[in-house]
Amino acid sequence: MRILVINPGSTSTKIAIFEDLKQIWKNNIHHETEDLKKFDSVSKQFDYRKELIVSEIQKAGEAIDFNAVIGRGGLLHPLEGGVYNINEKMRQELMHPLREHACNLGALIAYEISAGIPNCRAFIADPVVVDELDDVARITGIPEIQRISIFHALNQKAIARRYAAEHGKKYEELNLIVAHLGGGVSVGAHHNGRVIDVNNALDGEGPMSPERAGSIPAGQLVEMCFEGKYSKAEIKKMLCGKGGMVAHLNSNNAQAIDEAARNGDEKASAIAKAMMYQVAKYIGSMHAALCCKTEAVLVTGGIAYNEYFMNVLKEYAGGIAPIFIYPGEDELGALAENAYNVLTGIFEAKEY
Repeated sequence: MRILVINPGSTSTKIAIFEDLKQIWKNNIHHETEDLKKFDSVSKQFDYRKELIVSEIQKAGEAIDFNAVIGRGGLLHPLEGGVYNINEKMRQELMHPLREHACNLGALIAYEISAGIPNCRAFIADPVVVDELDDVARITGIPEIQRISIFHALNQKAIARRYAAEHGKKYEELNLIVAHLGGGVSVGAHHNGRVIDVNNALDGEGPMSPERAGSIPAGQLVEMCFEGKYSKAEIKKMLCGKGGMVAHLNSNNAQAIDEAARNGDEKASAIAKAMMYQVAKYIGSMHAALCCKTEAVLVTGGIAYNEYFMNVLKEYAGGIAPIFIYPGEDELGALAENAYNVLTGIFEAKEY
């Protein structure tokens, strides 16, 4: 089975070709700022990015001949986890999205490329809007506001399935907590194959991260919003993009902050410890969501490479359940595996 994987990001497009589950070629296409400035919206980058993908594949001597093309899922309406056929309803929503993000292009480009190949299927899998929350997890103290699910679903579910396979178990029969620690942080409670509770990792919930503020005191935020010092856009940027470690230390580089702390920078040490303290607290809350029956805590994402951060996390959360570290993330591999599982009949593709 030849599978093309497409993962568009804000300044790059990662692509790879797999034969079954073996990656045979990979490329990270960097998009210069000047090139992207030509487009007044992300959706208008479609032709530019698609043509670059096709060109790079051809330059590598690879045939545009695949059994499936799978793209990173976009900001659709909430859906349950799984692999989805890219249908017309999905395409229309992504061409007129509720929120602009490069990930919206993944499905559109995957569909366009697959349409020119006989018997080639087009998929997405586990987009960030996967919503499997228990009803009780949605309720807040303000009836007009419900909690929503936006998180690193693709990597969280891939790591959970990896842990299950390594231990000879089924993901659908386990209680796991998965913490993804990257530019954003999401901590999810996985119960029998569903993420029954998770923080909204995009805009204002959960632990602070290298670039996001996380949960902050609501009353103080309200005062800040109405004191006239900041615009709505500036406040939203504080929550996502300029909050967290970068707000305190002018850096979102966990490794650099760790080195600064080791060299005696007390502020760097305090902020690094505070972030992991908050992650541990949220792991504790997910343990409660699982009725305190957690088999294991799985930690993934780029920060999981850092020994200091992991040691602080283990100090605070080690008594909840055994902690397993899976550094980094492999979104290309996770997407390819999802497509392969559909092509071979292990999974059944869903309709959006």
